[in-house]
Amino acid sequence: MSRHPTVQPLHPAPAPGTLALVLALAALSLVASTSTTPAIAAGSNALRDACFAAGDLAGRPDEKSPRKGARGFDRAEPARTLAAFAPVPPHLRGAIRRVRLPAGEKLVALTLDLCEQPGEIAGYDGAIFDYLRREGVKATLFVGGKWLRSHETRTRQLMSDPLFEIANHSAAHRNLRLLSGTRLGDEIEAPQRAYEAVREGFAREQCVAAAGEAAWRGVPKRMSLFRFPYGACNAASLDAVNDAGLLAIQWDVSLGDPWPGQSAAAIAREMLSKTKPGSILIGHANGRGFHTAEALPMVIPKLKAQGYRFVTVSELLAAGTPEVVPTCYNLKPGDTDRYDNLVTALARNAKPRATGTGVATPPAAKAGGGWTPTVKR
Repeated sequence: MSRHPTVQPLHPAPAPGTLALVLALAALSLVASTSTTPAIAAGSNALRDACFAAGDLAGRPDEKSPRKGARGFDRAEPARTLAAFAPVPPHLRGAIRRVRLPAGEKLVALTLDLCEQPGEIAGYDGAIFDYLRREGVKATLFVGGKWLRSHETRTRQLMSDPLFEIANHSAAHRNLRLLSGTRLGDEIEAPQRAYEAVREGFAREQCVAAAGEAAWRGVPKRMSLFRFPYGACNAASLDAVNDAGLLAIQWDVSLGDPWPGQSAAAIAREMLSKTKPGSILIGHANGRGFHTAEALPMVIPKLKAQGYRFVTVSELLAAGTPEVVPTCYNLKPGDTDRYDNLVTALARNAKPRATGTGVATPPAAKAGGGWTPTVKR
């Protein structure tokens, strides 16, 4: 049975009528846990199975690595009228780091970023999705607007799969703290246009009609969640995201997988030691999640054995009280501001250093920034 959250993060609780709007912002249909979704999953599986053979869904090694110098998808996203939305109400404006759950609930949300910068075609780590499908593990995918277009067939597959929720990760992974005006707005809106255009094209396929209207209704008309590139924002960019009807989703557990020196065993140890009920975990599946595909089979069965259930971010939000903070960060407020100078930030992350947990992390992590696997509470 679905459970409506009691939201009390930074502002007073909303009126009952507003609460329904809040839940609609997070997703078209929010449910409290995976234990109540077999009928939904069956309908959505009908769409996926009608449109894609098992061999089509399987990952291919040649897709994994990003391709530099490919500029065919650097073009601006064409204008279109977007699906209707409402700005995020005051009590959910800010960055959501995790969710406070009722006692006894052990829900967590695995999130995977699929970002793509200008001048490249990023990868698709099919081994990750093959494993998640095999084990029935849900995940929320924060997808760049460029990635949506450069991987349109994969996007349709993910849209049609009930395990996966698709969310906005900006147009081309630019630092939104450094943008304003039209450039800021386009980084937020262009992926919405791309998603809705891909969905519109998908809807015209004969397999969609064969799957039936009920199955197609499981594909949301718009994305309702957003993740900032580099996990970095300021007041203006956070307001712009919320004004666009998008909930800003951060994390409280990082896999640290963009760093090649992070081993699968280290990722697994961090996930096991840091995950708590209501956690939002961040990893990557765009060819820059080093050792993530090897780590997930090491840790997910252990988390399941501890009683954890994997849900989408929207389902997690519906199950408890989102913890909202006024800015974006990794370990502590201000730590992702270092990405204002990307070259310096990457240089500081270049060399490993041992930590007290036995996990080698970049030196920037000791200063409280960068992509570190250790997340303080």
